[in-house]
Amino acid sequence: MVATLVRLRLLVLRNSFRRSTSQLVAVIIGALYGAVGLIVVLGALVGLSFAPAEVATTAVVLAGSAAVLGWAVLPLLLSGVEQTLDPGHLAVYPIAMRPLMIGMLLSGAVGVAGAATTIASLGTALPWLRSPGVAVVALLTGVLGAATCIVVSRAVTSIASGLASGRRFREASGLLVLIPLILAGPIIIGITSGLRSSADALPSVAAGLGWSPLGAVWAVPGAVAAGDPLGALLRLLIAVATFVVLWFVWRWGLERSLVTPTRASARVRAPGKSGLFGILPGTQAGAIAARCLTYWFRDPRYLRQLLVIPLLPAVMLFYSSINHSNGYLFAAGPVVAFALGIGMIADVSYDSTAFALHVSKAVPGRADRWGRAAAMLTFGIPAVAILSLGAAAVEGDWLPAPGLLGLALGMLLSGAAVCSVTSARFVFPVPEPGDNPFRSRPGANISLIGPTFAAWGVIAVLCLPEIVLLVVSLVTREAVWGWLGLAAGVVLGIVLLVVGVRLGGRLLDARAPELLQQLRKDG
Repeated sequence: MVATLVRLRLLVLRNSFRRSTSQLVAVIIGALYGAVGLIVVLGALVGLSFAPAEVATTAVVLAGSAAVLGWAVLPLLLSGVEQTLDPGHLAVYPIAMRPLMIGMLLSGAVGVAGAATTIASLGTALPWLRSPGVAVVALLTGVLGAATCIVVSRAVTSIASGLASGRRFREASGLLVLIPLILAGPIIIGITSGLRSSADALPSVAAGLGWSPLGAVWAVPGAVAAGDPLGALLRLLIAVATFVVLWFVWRWGLERSLVTPTRASARVRAPGKSGLFGILPGTQAGAIAARCLTYWFRDPRYLRQLLVIPLLPAVMLFYSSINHSNGYLFAAGPVVAFALGIGMIADVSYDSTAFALHVSKAVPGRADRWGRAAAMLTFGIPAVAILSLGAAAVEGDWLPAPGLLGLALGMLLSGAAVCSVTSARFVFPVPEPGDNPFRSRPGANISLIGPTFAAWGVIAVLCLPEIVLLVVSLVTREAVWGWLGLAAGVVLGIVLLVVGVRLGGRLLDARAPELLQQLRKDG
């Protein structure tokens, strides 16, 4: 049974190379990135063999602790990524618990992330090549460390399985990961500054982690090399106890999920409460706008784009404070406008098979385009206006305000115009409705690159008048050019939106059945 489960995992891995061309390219690129990263890690471990034993121990313990922590946290943020041996799918088969767990453990080791972690863990013997006895110990603890990483992932997944079956948990966990991604720059700068100012504290941190469940297994070889057999034995006992506890936690969660599979719950809205459908006009475009506006504020795939609105100004203020210069905040309005406009490029793809309702009801393409654009502009226009004018107020310089507002509105309207055409032409692999918003299908990123970059270029060209007028206003310090930029952004943006909606509507009328077929194929 263990061999069967492992063969099943390898079969799925092999079949991933037999999909569409874009998916194959994505798999190859991902494998290349993983191989390069693994080579870098192994090279660093070889380099540690020439460093003092204390330095090697500190580096290995810190990196190993980070690996264990990563395997514990990522399942919460990326729930549903690895479903090859999902317990819910295996519940109908009479598989004994022990071979099932061993099979799932080994299947995790032959996956891409598991294989990379296993090789890197075995590579922790490289810093001790000059001491063969210590290297053998490191090789054995590397096996235990890799197994700990996989088991902690399975244990966390089994504990969270009851919560993860709920849609709200998946939505919240997916959105939480976006906040550190947007704030990655300030976080990295802060961590780097802290490490530079307290580099001497790293050995103490590693020493503390070496007695914790996160780093005990990685600290054993260092203790042996330092001539501390008692410390090595105690750390080994902590590591083994950690693995045993995680194993039983995983077993408990697995038994629970096999005996009582989780079920999704549904909520029924009270009669007479139609939400936005009772507020917006009762036309085809109005109904689509109400539906899309509901998606923008309730669907995590759209909500992750809305997080840019409050977080981006915070990032701009941070860079202004560390560089002791003004002007960063002025970019918030145009950048948010650009992000919201280009965010509509996969609007039809997010509908998934629900787009069949548009096709079956013969919704005119122009009504579909107007409804989607109106939903985004309903909150997009006030947001970019507040950011543009607020930046001028915070910076204490109102001269760029008209030009910035014109550029922001131009980018917002031009982005909606361009995406009204592209979303009627292209369908992309995106997360399913209700799924984790950061779950990425193979080939999704590759298929998005071409159309997205093309749309960026078109939007930049269409906004050239506003950009030129803003630059002239800033150089000459004459407000008239900024007001001309505001007028150009509004007028040209509206004209481009009308043209984009008409072109996109015609294209949608001609290609709606084909788009639905592609959506069903991707689904």
